[in-house]
Amino acid sequence: MKIKYKYILFIVLVNISFNSLRSQNFSYTVFNEILFYDGYATVVSDPVPQGVIRHRNDLYARKLPETVLASFGDQITMNITIKAACDNYDRIGNVNLAFVPKGQSTYDPDSVQRIEVGRYITPFMDKNVSPTEVPYTYTVDNLDKIFKDSAINAMYDIWVELELFGVPYAANTQITGCAGRNDVFFGTLEFVSTGVFTQNPPQSFLLPLSMKANFNNYQAGATDQIGTTTKTITFNLIDNIENAKLYLITSNHGANSGGEEYVRRWHYVSFDGNQVLSYQPGVFLVSLTEYITHRLTEFTVHLPSLFSGGYLGITGVRGIQFRSGK
Repeated sequence: MKIKYKYILFIVLVNISFNSLRSQNFSYTVFNEILFYDGYATVVSDPVPQGVIRHRNDLYARKLPETVLASFGDQITMNITIKAACDNYDRIGNVNLAFVPKGQSTYDPDSVQRIEVGRYITPFMDKNVSPTEVPYTYTVDNLDKIFKDSAINAMYDIWVELELFGVPYAANTQITGCAGRNDVFFGTLEFVSTGVFTQNPPQSFLLPLSMKANFNNYQAGATDQIGTTTKTITFNLIDNIENAKLYLITSNHGANSGGEEYVRRWHYVSFDGNQVLSYQPGVFLVSLTEYITHRLTEFTVHLPSLFSGGYLGITGVRGIQFRSGK
């Protein structure tokens, strides 16, 4: 039996004093029906909208202008719509933020700091059978602190990435109109913001800890030891921090007998040896009208609620441990 899933984790410090407060409603479409192609194929040369970079057939990026970053309120909703093209299987996709050195017109995704802010699993879809698209909605209020952080904006441009890996091979023979095609999905990404507008928020602290890391019991480095289902991440902070939150995204994979796609195991998260979270992935649903599957789980761990005094002081090496049950 193989256990396999991927996770993302980052920690953000949230300060709670603000200035220049007023009501703000704002929306911004980052990608509008951008077309994804065969993830294994050579990168296509089809034109992209102005300002968009095609890093790979499965990964697009666009820089958020400073005027856009400054326009968000403290309540942000992220809307994703995935429309069927010529991939009729369930696939994994995500939205990332990339922190690119200021002024660069492009970048290598593997050479810059990135965090994942949302993940989704597509349903099985047929582009000829309605409904042919599926919406995903996320509450991402924490992004306002990142978008307006003066230290981050002084050093980096913030790029938004929309990623969706697909292949057309089954659809080439199973879906009418897909013979010989290599396009797989259309993707739309929009941010909608309401609530309080903060012109000059206090500086926050952001620490990416892991980006789409494999977690399995058969691959070197994927767990603390091959054959086990525990993985530990250690990190060191120089200064104490308050109001820290950990953001964790996991998705379950492995279609063989006993694999994570079909078995709802308990998962446990510990911080410095203390268990702070336990969860069991949700019910497995694959129809288009019930497209949220057990394979995707997102959590926020608010650390002050877990430690006496509501204050988390980190001065040495700390550890976060992930464990999957048998």
